[in-house]
Amino acid sequence: MRHYMTVYLQYIENLLNDSEHLESARIPVLRREILVQIGFMQHERLVHFLVVILIGLAFFLSMGFFLYFRTLGLGLLCALFLILLVPYIWHYYFLENTTQKFYILYNRLAALDDQADYPNTDKMEDF
Repeated sequence: MRHYMTVYLQYIENLLNDSEHLESARIPVLRREILVQIGFMQHERLVHFLVVILIGLAFFLSMGFFLYFRTLGLGLLCALFLILLVPYIWHYYFLENTTQKFYILYNRLAALDDQADYPNTDKMEDF
């Protein structure tokens, strides 16, 4: 999913950076296409959010049991959950930020559309 999102993000950014050559009839089609992709990304993000929550709960439960019982098996289980949790958090961070980049790209496309009344939110930090 990481490669798919990165390649598609680069494709849309290239189209928008060369927006003077972008046909006005193609803009509504691209907007619909990006909305479909955002829907896919939001679903992926939700699934990974639930996985992060479950692995995090499993980690903290195993940590509590390890601190109470102090057995090697529980210590290894706790370490396993921690090893799983770190990459899941890192991947969820990527999904969250990339989805927000797609929101901004959608708004940039909407600002180019003559029929839409969207502000160009390309520079969100100014708000």
